[in-house]
Amino acid sequence: MLRPILKEKVWGGRALAAFGKPLPRDANIGESWELADLATTSASGGGGGAEHSVIDNGPLAERTIRDAVAILGSDLMGSARVSATGGFPLLVKFLDARENLSVQVHPSPAYAASCPGANLKTECWYIMAAAPGAVIYKGIKPGVDRATFAGHIKSGDVVNDMIAIPAVVGECHNLPSGTCHALGAGVLVAEVQTPSDTTYRVYDWGRSGRELHVDEALECIQFGPCEPATTLPPGATRGRLVTTEYFTVDGLRLPQGGRTRLVTETALVGEAGAPMVVMLLEGSLSIITASGMTRMIAGQTCVVPACLSASAAVLAETPVHAIVASV
Repeated sequence: MLRPILKEKVWGGRALAAFGKPLPRDANIGESWELADLATTSASGGGGGAEHSVIDNGPLAERTIRDAVAILGSDLMGSARVSATGGFPLLVKFLDARENLSVQVHPSPAYAASCPGANLKTECWYIMAAAPGAVIYKGIKPGVDRATFAGHIKSGDVVNDMIAIPAVVGECHNLPSGTCHALGAGVLVAEVQTPSDTTYRVYDWGRSGRELHVDEALECIQFGPCEPATTLPPGATRGRLVTTEYFTVDGLRLPQGGRTRLVTETALVGEAGAPMVVMLLEGSLSIITASGMTRMIAGQTCVVPACLSASAAVLAETPVHAIVASV
């Protein structure tokens, strides 16, 4: 299990306390970084320093995930490749949007390749809770070109160019790098992404004091709509929600007493030899491996090393709702 890293945000709230996060008194916490292994972060995102999750249990307790990568090597990583800075190749979070997040974009692959310090960020959002009428903004309406969008940034009308999608619990939205997007007020999500926090803001809902990055954003935005949301089919206990070139995400729902292998028979080639990240959204479960048993409760995140993932089993102690990410 990993110790959360809490990030105070102007748009954050207090909802993560219900998931066992030790929120500082009177602080609005927008993000709980559940798995982080970044050598650097942006000043406006992660705060500017390095962030390495600390392990809470097992023989490597109190060591960082970066230590684990170095100590365990292929036993942890298997066929997965480390990040460009030698770290674990995923950043995993819970996000609590009490207010709207900025309209933003992350560097496109082409922009990241040509601009040192800009790191692409492909991410997905799994909607855990949503207030009545809450939306997310994902992609740009057909017919809106770069010149029109740039003009609306200046006039403050840019939100009208965005595609607003109702926030539906259980839906998963893939946001490839270059997608213009914003998380709307009243939405709680689990996020799986590549290990970067490079963000270019184009609009911040009238808030002052936070930097915008209009020129950089316009170089990165992929204009047009995005792929639709995915969800588990009714009655399904396990299903693929997102497949990218960087990671996959499965949804998992089990009744009390339900049991399943962590790696399914339909897993993509390589997944059986890769680490698995389990984010428990509801309920309690045990992960049973050759090295023992780890119990999880809602709000916790666990990394199962590659050497154990192929034989690992999940046992639901109560009805369970989780997502499972692999690289």
